[in-house]
Amino acid sequence: MIETMKVVTLVASSKKKNEMLTSLRDAGLLHIKELKKTCEASEQKAQRIHSLMTVLNAISDEGDRKKEVKQENLDSDSFSRLHEEILRALDAKKKAEDEHVRLAREIGRVSAWGDFDPSEVRALRGQGFDLSFYTLDEKALDRLREDENVRFICLSDVGRQKAVACLGSRPDPLSGAREFTLPEKSLSALEAEDEECLKTIRSAHELLVSSAKYTDEYRRQIKLLDQEAMFERVKATSRDEDDAITLITGYVPEDRSEDIKTLAKANGWAYLVDDVSDEDNPPTKLRYKGLVRIIQPIYDILGTVPGYREYDISSWFLLFFSVFFAMIIGDAGYGLIFLIIAVVMNVKAKKCSDINILLYFLSGTTIVYGAVTGTWFGSLTVLEKLPFLQVFIIPSICNYSMELYGIDSVYAQNNVMQFCFILGAAQLGLACVINVINKAKVKDLSLLGDIGWLIDVCVLYMMALYLVIGAEVNFSIVIAGVAVGFALVVVFGSQSPGQSFASGLKSGLGGFFTSFLDTVSCFSNIMSYIRLFAVGMASLAIAQSFNNMAGMAGPVFGFLIVILGTLLNIVMGLLSVVVHGVRLNLLEFSGQLGMEWTGYKYDPFRKTVETNETNKELQK
Repeated sequence: MIETMKVVTLVASSKKKNEMLTSLRDAGLLHIKELKKTCEASEQKAQRIHSLMTVLNAISDEGDRKKEVKQENLDSDSFSRLHEEILRALDAKKKAEDEHVRLAREIGRVSAWGDFDPSEVRALRGQGFDLSFYTLDEKALDRLREDENVRFICLSDVGRQKAVACLGSRPDPLSGAREFTLPEKSLSALEAEDEECLKTIRSAHELLVSSAKYTDEYRRQIKLLDQEAMFERVKATSRDEDDAITLITGYVPEDRSEDIKTLAKANGWAYLVDDVSDEDNPPTKLRYKGLVRIIQPIYDILGTVPGYREYDISSWFLLFFSVFFAMIIGDAGYGLIFLIIAVVMNVKAKKCSDINILLYFLSGTTIVYGAVTGTWFGSLTVLEKLPFLQVFIIPSICNYSMELYGIDSVYAQNNVMQFCFILGAAQLGLACVINVINKAKVKDLSLLGDIGWLIDVCVLYMMALYLVIGAEVNFSIVIAGVAVGFALVVVFGSQSPGQSFASGLKSGLGGFFTSFLDTVSCFSNIMSYIRLFAVGMASLAIAQSFNNMAGMAGPVFGFLIVILGTLLNIVMGLLSVVVHGVRLNLLEFSGQLGMEWTGYKYDPFRKTVETNETNKELQK
């Protein structure tokens, strides 16, 4: 359920602003209203965080990730000195790496000419000997010998090329001779400079590796700065009146409103606790009951939060999502793999988290669905070798109905498709029923419009069966049902409490064409549930293809092919769950409910890092 929120305004002396904010942070109750995204003080903290993150990433990149390093703590001064030292080392390392690349390129260019001092050549030029150096092939050298205007002497070969030193005049640019530009320093000097660069790089590497024992301290300091940045943002959000009092406004769950009152009284603050108004946009805090709480990890991954005034569909989301998951993965063998992963995670963590329970739940539904459809790693051989697995099969929906029971496979597939449409009609119809029940509580006449949608869902389900699997349909009932449902939507869909019937009817007639398009969309929503069958069959076909290739490849390579195919199919199946399974809940079902998932999570101003130093510093 979505918890009811209260709007809280707290007032204290401006001189005690920091004290008030610190107490609020320690209490961890108040979700700050209209919290500023940034301020000058928080920006400074953010820059410091960026600096720490840069160093932490560098330490992680340089260290041996397979080796576990015992962590150590540092006091504030020692940590600051270490951080500054690492920053200097990183800056020197970056410059040394750039210089190393340049020097390596220059050494590679010069090394073939040997170690000589270019300053001596420049000195000769200063005395009037205009020397220039070239490399060229044998044919170009012959042409150069024929050129009487060019004076040169042959030098030792440079690699596979001939080398010459020209005095005064230079070869024709088209002769094929390539000029060698003198380096700034000798080869030995360049190599010495490069060695210094490598020494600097090694020194920085050693410092980073030795600092791996402070990675936890870095993470703690980052969290601490993030906490301080939040404090500054809240401080900037609070309003000062006449430099005498400061006000802060936020939201608190109704069942915690007495706690905020007690806190205010204990600290001598004035307070006002009020109901949420229509103009307010409070955060959403979901309270899960029992097993339904395992849906929270999915919400967290998707980043979806229902609006404060929307529905909490967590229980229905979990129910339908588990069925969708099972149908899309569609293989009991894959379900066993998920179950093994869940057990390993459970044993390794030594406790059963909500994610573990969710994985147990999803693996269980997948095993059940795979068992009743006779799908074990996409292989008929498994069923033949382990005949006891056939006990769980429902022949009319079995993927091997022809091979095992002589039942036409098209008949079995049609049954699965019909089940998909039943799921779609049931979920969309449920949305209509939920709307009717909730609107009946507030005597909202538009509930008749939702009854109209319910009628449309039922008859359009029949139409989907006719179009896809050729089921017999009474078209008179379909046409009459669509007409009645559409009329109810147009006449009553725009009605609302406190509004005259005529006004609601006018609004409904004005949206006549939109309602028509929504009816078409309702039919397409039902049809979209066929994706469960299509994706499940695609997964089965992929598994069978890999099994066939494995059968032709021999035992060793065949085993590797099966493993690769299984992993690929599982990954593709999980992606399909996100694309299709989640979509049916967040779009089709939620759309029929009128939900837009526009909410944001209740996130109270609270302490995230336990420290005594922070409070002392902020109260100065």
